[in-house]
Amino acid sequence: MVKKIILDCDPGHDDALALMLAYGNPEIELMAVTTVAGNQTLKKVTNNALSLATLIGMKNVPIAAGCDRPLVNEIKVAADVHGESGIDGTELPAPEVQLEDINAVDLIIDTIMNNPANTITLVPTGALTNIATAVRREPRIVERVKEVVLMGGAYKDSNASAVAEFNIIVDPEAAHIVFNAGWKLTMVGLDVTHKALATEDVIEELENINTVTSIKVKELMLAFRGMYKENQNFDFPPVHDPVTIAYLIDPTVMDVVNAPIDIELNGKLTRGMTVVDFSHVLKEEVPTNVGVSLDKQKFWNLIYDALRVIG
Repeated sequence: MVKKIILDCDPGHDDALALMLAYGNPEIELMAVTTVAGNQTLKKVTNNALSLATLIGMKNVPIAAGCDRPLVNEIKVAADVHGESGIDGTELPAPEVQLEDINAVDLIIDTIMNNPANTITLVPTGALTNIATAVRREPRIVERVKEVVLMGGAYKDSNASAVAEFNIIVDPEAAHIVFNAGWKLTMVGLDVTHKALATEDVIEELENINTVTSIKVKELMLAFRGMYKENQNFDFPPVHDPVTIAYLIDPTVMDVVNAPIDIELNGKLTRGMTVVDFSHVLKEEVPTNVGVSLDKQKFWNLIYDALRVIG
């Protein structure tokens, strides 16, 4: 059955692949794309979303810009790994897709409320500010959403502090709202996405596909590799965000464990930490799940297939 999703993102090299996978796979119906400040400022990531939509020929998918800052924190961007544009490394086409004249938060609420209950999945791949704001503005969306599958957090790894992942620490208050809303939620964290590496064989396959889009993706991945090597000391860059979409397409891509998850807000050293209580396993079921493993070949095959479809 086709899965209807809203992709809430901050493009971003890996958000770009998430968008392409969502649009290029026939099992996903992309209902809307919403943008939030994160990898770069709202203006920049929104322009990137419009340029990417133009590149892949995306039609009849509304794109709306949302929150330009976290709920409490000052804005913090990731120019060290995504560059000044938010998606450095290739020249994207000038946007030919129009931005919707509606705030992303309102588009999220309207899409959920105007579709049958239990049919819309939220896929946030950036800071959770838009999603938290939507929950606060219209609490009824919680019981109407089918599930939330988000990229963020970690139970062991980190990339923005000793214990925190970037998307969560950017807006921990928003994350706390989203993780505690009571809806079905799956966390696709760094412990999984750090296995989704754009290695040499990936670059070679992108070259072999040899379409305008695959070559652009190759260029983005090579630039991403350089920035990740310099700033995170990775030999190959992890493409975090499309793992969420891949899991929705094929749940065997990622193993998950049912466990309570909460967000630390007050710890002097641990603010933004996603605390996963694995000791709770085998007790009563909770609404939160955490990804624990990745089938890398299945994941990349889905990416390649989507790029071939996009052409």
